[in-house]
Amino acid sequence: MDIKQIDKEYIANTYARFDLQLVKGKGSFVYDENGKEYIDLGTGIAVNAFGVGDSAWKEAVINQLDKIQHTSNLYYSEPCALLAQTLCKRTGMKKVFFSNSGAEANECAIKAGRKYGETKKGKDYYTIVTLKNSFHGRTITTLSATGQDVFHEHFTPMTGGFVFAQANDIDDVKTLVKNNKCCAVMIELVQGEGGVTALDKTYVQELEKFTKEEDLLLIVDEVQTGNGRTGSLYAYMEYGITPDVVTTAKGLGGGLPIGATMLGDKAASLFTPGLNGSTFGGNPVCAAGALSVIERIDERLLAEVKEKSAYIFNELKGAKGVKSVSGLGLMIGIECEKDAGEIIARCQKRGVLVIKAKHKLRLLPALNIPMDVLKKAIEIIKEECER
Repeated sequence: MDIKQIDKEYIANTYARFDLQLVKGKGSFVYDENGKEYIDLGTGIAVNAFGVGDSAWKEAVINQLDKIQHTSNLYYSEPCALLAQTLCKRTGMKKVFFSNSGAEANECAIKAGRKYGETKKGKDYYTIVTLKNSFHGRTITTLSATGQDVFHEHFTPMTGGFVFAQANDIDDVKTLVKNNKCCAVMIELVQGEGGVTALDKTYVQELEKFTKEEDLLLIVDEVQTGNGRTGSLYAYMEYGITPDVVTTAKGLGGGLPIGATMLGDKAASLFTPGLNGSTFGGNPVCAAGALSVIERIDERLLAEVKEKSAYIFNELKGAKGVKSVSGLGLMIGIECEKDAGEIIARCQKRGVLVIKAKHKLRLLPALNIPMDVLKKAIEIIKEECER
């Protein structure tokens, strides 16, 4: 079978795929159809938190498959309940809504914001402030919340009720709130699709204070930054704030689709039966895998993430051919003097898989990538940036 040709003939042409078919892997190594080995620094876009074929994750998933693969949310499910309990105890959040993706988690957060505005101030208070250069998902409403015009092309009219502030400009947020009937502010602490750019800590803390003063929900989109990726369990912990709503997905499931919207004190009682739902949300197999992931993201692992992050920054900052290095933890953007696409292609030929964010290389390795493997990959990236 020519899988690439079948793909081109039958799958919607929405992805600019690399000329590469991955067929298997273990840990931070993946292999193509010809058996060539690659060091994977993309992890399915921050999904395979513990790499490929992680034994503990596989055991949790298989054990649940042997019990029941799906129940629907008309019934209680142990993995779903235990995952929610673990997330709340680790974060201080009070309730969790489970869905299937980051976009759905953000849809739930947007609904929470609008419900909060209606409840506290009136039905006209539905506008949500998001940031320019943000990305919140591919549904029409999460695209509407995304502060990049390029994602809005061809899909107008957008869902109304979103206004966009300049990142790191608290006065811009204050002006938008003054001029609009707002219910929430929604941010990514590291703008992943926007170029792997971390927000300023002082700005984020001022934003938290302002949302409290104005009685707005502060929603933090941790679809990509969450689950240990930045060196804390969730990135907001690095910033010393407590959001009202936190969304996450990607690395939570370790390779299976799951999204979570965590609701703090101000948002915990917003949803009642019938106000939201998901057929597959909290699926017991996905939840069992996610529970295995979350339970193993401990202080030792988070310290390792920070150590590996420091190594990458130290190696690449100021290196020949590198203009800048940005991001947080193991979510890193590399701005190169040469075209990022060319460097990615050359790294791929040498057995290192790197992905892109705008004009930058984007690194999202497994949280537990061995240091010797990471060093080998970074050395190849350095050499290709220098060429």
